[in-house]
Amino acid sequence: MKITDIKVFPTKVGNHNQFLVKVETDEGIYGWGEGGLANHERAVHGVIEYFKGFLIGSDPMDRGAHWQRMYRGQYFEGSLLLTAGISAIDIALHDITGKALGVPVYQLLGGKQRDYVPAFATVTAPDGPQLIDDCQMLVEKGWNVIRRNLPLMPDGTGSRGLELYEPRESLANTAVWLTKVREALGPGPVLGIDVHHRFSVAEAASFAQKMPPGTLDFLEEPIRSESPEAYESLRTMTDIPFAIGEEFDSKWTFLPFIERGLTNFVRLDICNVGGFTEALKIAGWAEAHYIDLMPHNPLGPICTAASVHLGAAVTNFAWLECRNSPTENLGREDRELFPQLLELEGSRYPVPTGPGLGIDVDEKIAASRASSPADFNHLHRRDGSYTNW
Repeated sequence: MKITDIKVFPTKVGNHNQFLVKVETDEGIYGWGEGGLANHERAVHGVIEYFKGFLIGSDPMDRGAHWQRMYRGQYFEGSLLLTAGISAIDIALHDITGKALGVPVYQLLGGKQRDYVPAFATVTAPDGPQLIDDCQMLVEKGWNVIRRNLPLMPDGTGSRGLELYEPRESLANTAVWLTKVREALGPGPVLGIDVHHRFSVAEAASFAQKMPPGTLDFLEEPIRSESPEAYESLRTMTDIPFAIGEEFDSKWTFLPFIERGLTNFVRLDICNVGGFTEALKIAGWAEAHYIDLMPHNPLGPICTAASVHLGAAVTNFAWLECRNSPTENLGREDRELFPQLLELEGSRYPVPTGPGLGIDVDEKIAASRASSPADFNHLHRRDGSYTNW
């Protein structure tokens, strides 16, 4: 079996771009993958075209060798731009191999270790009574792991894609309402917050210290990750477990955070970190340090399917991010575009039994819904200076 073509579909699903990749073979077996690096789809497309030049004509089952060739085959190694493209192709090659052998992808990763993959829900209501109502509704529906997205300022969006954000004002108000959420839910449900690395070390420490002990079970991406030393400093100022890694591009980026005990949950993104080939290595490394995976899953059904297969095959797994919960249905699981996908069952994903990923895409619809350039609003403070998104 040989690879005959690699097709790219930067596709619009609702108001969200998805970067889908299809790898075809001379035996009619094809595989689907998805690349991350949101809002940079055109750049990743260029990377795929580069890889395509030397992958066509090769055996799709040589997945590990292809990963090494894509990663090491140029002078400038690494970066999310390259690994987002590698991820999409690697996921598709696993899909092909599973289909060719007639087994689910998790059988290629060591076999099934659980019958379902637990998920967590995200609440996006602004700080206030609705936030508590939404959290209580989730618990009533069986969601026992809840993440709060750090809200932006109530002032709204300014001109030219700018949005006001004052970290100190935000953290003070959010700490008050998270305390109220914990009081309303009681000690049972797992409660965390995604800060989107908007704080400095001092701000993150102040935020953590404003809440009573036991309020949060995890603090996700409190500061930027370029400096592990900054995380070491923050680690001394709070005992809340950290969840870090959604923007990491390889095992080497994870190295200091795992080896120095700077993260308690590995937030790897299988569509950014290098696909199954790299994710499985990171999972084993994390297991050696008693750290569970908590995969980032913000994209679409292909990312979800790949993450479920990874979660089925590893022993050290906490929860999978779900963007299709009762509080956050973002419309990314378009049934017309994805005639076959993995179905959410309550607050968990049953592990599929069919060959490959268990997902399919309507290629004609994907081609007809071309993505459009997009960007996040750029955050600024009242003094006009820019701050982290």
